[in-house]
Amino acid sequence: MSSTIAKPTARPVTPLGILAKKLETVVQEINQHPDLPESLVTQIHQAWRLAAGLDPYLEECTTQESPALAALSEKTATEAWSERFTQGATVRPLEQEMLSGHIEGQTLKMFVHMIKAKKVLEIGMFTGYSALAMAEALPQDGVLVACEVDPFAAEVAQAAFGESPDGGKIRVELGSALETLQKLAEAQESFDLVFIDADKKEYVAYFQMLLDTNLLAPTGFICVDNTLLQGEVYLPAQERTANGEAIAQFNQIVALDTRVEQVLLPLRDGLTIIRRR
Repeated sequence: MSSTIAKPTARPVTPLGILAKKLETVVQEINQHPDLPESLVTQIHQAWRLAAGLDPYLEECTTQESPALAALSEKTATEAWSERFTQGATVRPLEQEMLSGHIEGQTLKMFVHMIKAKKVLEIGMFTGYSALAMAEALPQDGVLVACEVDPFAAEVAQAAFGESPDGGKIRVELGSALETLQKLAEAQESFDLVFIDADKKEYVAYFQMLLDTNLLAPTGFICVDNTLLQGEVYLPAQERTANGEAIAQFNQIVALDTRVEQVLLPLRDGLTIIRRR
């Protein structure tokens, strides 16, 4: 007799996803109270449908991911990340929710096309979904350098790259991102697009190093992930985790830095786009 392993359900990790889940709980609760005013029940149901229906609609209207990206997403979703962490295979907790995913992957891919990037730097690769998405938009002589600190995550990514016709454009640098950035800066490497999605408490250090060196090309762009951090950045400070506080401080530092201009998009868990003035 064969058994099927159920795909783990990803927990909501974006402001919209968390809101939709909380509204779903409220809807379930009010359904148990038939004495509530009908207008109130209707409005709460409408609010839930508005929140819950947006992400599926975005998925439906966005160009579908390539077979290689779909396979990588499936592999990441079914991996036992909690066991990998408890076995000491990583220096930080990993989870399937770290995957950038379809919408963000296609957005980054579109950015690469739009600016005609030839060199991309990714700080924090995880299993390589966003790296591969961007590599698909690079020209044949394009290069993407991906920094990753976790050996197992890098191994999963490398296997996926080997199955893609665009995987050969990606060069993985294993180790501390700050050390890798220093090495790249000393080698006088420069990038048209930089995507930051690594240790939140080091975001400011990444940002400063990119601007203080030639790592970011004069006309280059920085894309920064998780800049809404599950909504913590705009909730009261006492409700923030350490990562939430780190991102709130990062957002403020970027906003006050006269060397750059930026826009924070409510894409997934927040995506900030930055350019030099």
